[in-house]
Amino acid sequence: MSQDILINWSPQETRVAVVEQGAVQEVHLERTLERGLVGNIYLGKVSRVLPGMQSAFIDIGLDRAAFLHVADLMPNIAAKHATPRGPVVPPASEPDAAASVPANGGARLLTPNPVLPIERQIFEGQALMVQVLKDPIGTKGARLTAQISIAGRLLVFLPQDNHIGVSQKIPPAQREALRQRLVRLTATGDGSPAGGFILRTNAEDATDEELVDDTAYLRKTWLRIKEAATRQPPATLLHEDLNLMQRVLRDLVGADTQSIRIDSREQHGLLTGFAAEFMPDTVAKLQHYSGERPIFDLFNIDEDIVRALSRRVDLKSGGYLVIDQTEALTTVDVNTGGFVGARNFDDTVFRTNLEAAQAIARQLRLRNLGGIVIVDFIDMVRDDHREAVLTEFRKQLARDRVKTMTGGFSQLGLVEMTRKRTRESLAHMLSEPCEACSGRGVMKTARSVCYDILREILREARAFNPREFRVVGSPKVVELFLDEERAHLAGLSDFIGKPISLQSESSMTQEQYDIVLL
Repeated sequence: MSQDILINWSPQETRVAVVEQGAVQEVHLERTLERGLVGNIYLGKVSRVLPGMQSAFIDIGLDRAAFLHVADLMPNIAAKHATPRGPVVPPASEPDAAASVPANGGARLLTPNPVLPIERQIFEGQALMVQVLKDPIGTKGARLTAQISIAGRLLVFLPQDNHIGVSQKIPPAQREALRQRLVRLTATGDGSPAGGFILRTNAEDATDEELVDDTAYLRKTWLRIKEAATRQPPATLLHEDLNLMQRVLRDLVGADTQSIRIDSREQHGLLTGFAAEFMPDTVAKLQHYSGERPIFDLFNIDEDIVRALSRRVDLKSGGYLVIDQTEALTTVDVNTGGFVGARNFDDTVFRTNLEAAQAIARQLRLRNLGGIVIVDFIDMVRDDHREAVLTEFRKQLARDRVKTMTGGFSQLGLVEMTRKRTRESLAHMLSEPCEACSGRGVMKTARSVCYDILREILREARAFNPREFRVVGSPKVVELFLDEERAHLAGLSDFIGKPISLQSESSMTQEQYDIVLL
């Protein structure tokens, strides 16, 4: 399916929209002060080892310590090569690393040696080279690995490994030939490998010259990182991943991409230079947008972003979705709304669910929702209708670049699925919990707040003996005390034998109030 990529750049923020068939499918954001950390390589310092969890906290210079599990350590490397005076830079080959090579030619999976627990591999105060796997999310620190990988345009470089792997998205019939070709191209002068590589999907039709150029770039980058690790203090950034615009060229642009339009002449020039060096095939697709209308207005992208922050998503048929994102999972509820159908109720439900299957897949991409997702389609009586909706849902999800797994209908009529979580959702990036309701989505009524105040005054009257009680609250609460709750306020004043005065404060939310003892 053909796609267009629009890039809106400003000094504080870069926004990228992927448009397919005139509709926005993905939105990527990167703010100058909030750049993601995934792919960054740090010289970390072990701040705490947790034997009970077989994990460690690593200081990489962020507000919160990052998390490293024993499974993400190179087996036995830290124990053998650790030194309190310098960083652990694992060698290219390690005989104790247990490995399994899939028959299909995929990348080798390194597995930790179960004999050595983490407390025997690393120690507090140790300098350790690590890479960020996942950005900090909520209260959780970044997730780290000591198994370094550096992504290029065509290849992923594994400096601590010697295996040559091939992306599983490349047809099986071509994998072995590509692997042997890369073995030949990446061998050193004496015929031995110097680091491992994984062929990315877009390397399927690459020339030998392109592969050699990418190999040279990645090895040069690794040498620069190793050199920096020997002279920099712990908790230092050694290598920063590409910025959003560069990653767009590397990861999102393909044969289906018709154009890449950017609204900054300066950034267009920089991006063209980057593309000419690493991705020359994309240069012809880069365009500088100089129109008077903002570039995102071309496809109403800002409106789609606003809708992506709301709970309700209206369908063209008159039905609608309700999407709720929680800490543990995301729920999607499908409703018929005003859609009454043309023939009968079963047909109405079936058509609504079919349209919802397409809309849900798009919303997952647009909102970048990850983790567990529970979809509550409208109950269908016919098995063929259920199967058709599930088939359509899986078909739409297959277009997603992020890995998804979908089950069938449960006994309760729910569809459970997972979508890999790689970064913050759009809602978490653009919004924050409401100060009035603290993220609950609801708040106490003004009458409930009035009764809370009356109880608090009675509690204070039993503990203190002021001359007067003064209630400072929101205008709506004060107005209610002056009108419908006036008798209750007067009755309490008579009961405690103290006057109660009211003061309206427009800056207070409905749930906020103060009781001042005068």
